[in-house]
Amino acid sequence: MQFNGLSQPYTRGQALPELLKQRILILDGAMGTMIQQYKLSEADYRGLPDNTRFADHPGDIKGNNELLTLTQPQIISKIHEQYLDAGADIIETNTFGATSVAQEDYRMAELAYEMNEVSAKLARAACDKFSTPDKPRFVAGAIGPTPKTASISPDVNDPGARNVTFDALRAAYREQIEGLFAGGVDLFLVETIFDTLNAKAALFALDEFFEETGERLPVMISGTVTDASGRILSGQTVEAFWNSLRHIKPLTFGLNCALGAALMRPYIAELARICDAAVSCYPNAGLPNPMSDTGFDETPEITSSLVDGFAKDGLVNLVGGCCGTTPDHIRAIANAVAKRKPRNFYRESAEASV
Repeated sequence: MQFNGLSQPYTRGQALPELLKQRILILDGAMGTMIQQYKLSEADYRGLPDNTRFADHPGDIKGNNELLTLTQPQIISKIHEQYLDAGADIIETNTFGATSVAQEDYRMAELAYEMNEVSAKLARAACDKFSTPDKPRFVAGAIGPTPKTASISPDVNDPGARNVTFDALRAAYREQIEGLFAGGVDLFLVETIFDTLNAKAALFALDEFFEETGERLPVMISGTVTDASGRILSGQTVEAFWNSLRHIKPLTFGLNCALGAALMRPYIAELARICDAAVSCYPNAGLPNPMSDTGFDETPEITSSLVDGFAKDGLVNLVGGCCGTTPDHIRAIANAVAKRKPRNFYRESAEASV
């Protein structure tokens, strides 16, 4: 088993390529949706009254979900365990926004490494608790896109302006990667990609880390189609997105978030047609609705039925949920696809990548 055509074997997550050929694997659902159910206050985010470490931190920090890894670890662990109990094979670390670039918004950039390491340890402990010889569980180090974009100007009057550089992103991602690896992740998930250049910075940092350490973990890549044009925000079609990153030889390649399963189908079908990696899909629970308890309308029955349609037609190898999904959604998805066969992605061109 190799990554990127190189000689070093995977050091963790080595069972995943074979498992993806045997059955459709299940990813967890939304972390943010579950956190919202706790209705945490500013004091809760600071960890008060028991934890006074951030009592005097300047500015509001409510909404910094990644900080909860340090201030409310019992909540994060409970959410992980709920998803594992629902049938998830892979759970994501609570690190979607745990880069120094993203944490600058809360004046907490210096906490990035710690957030990633501790979050990985929490997810690792949960997976170890639920793993069995027949059903091993895996930790995916979640690497989000950051709030900034390297290829689009933030100023409509200055097309050449940028609010972040490739090198700044690469350095931030490298710090995140090192923290996640130290905490014990089995694989890395570069997800919710709206700008391919941001993703390339993360993947470049990953390859640097692998080369320098001699350690190689599986890599999953997931983009997000932002509207009915079928393009990610930086302008690429799904086919162009795949072709610009296929040289990475990811373990899985797919889409998440954005439109929900119903509107995502043609783009998943396109990936299934052209992709020589395993295809992943973890959609939102439909389109946003701020009047709903979870912010989205789809019930577990609706979402699972739509995702099962992908599985029935042989389009996917890994499924789960994004915004608005809960353990009930993941349980329903897992039950729905349990008897479906995974998409056949084992081709001559794919052999070197797994």
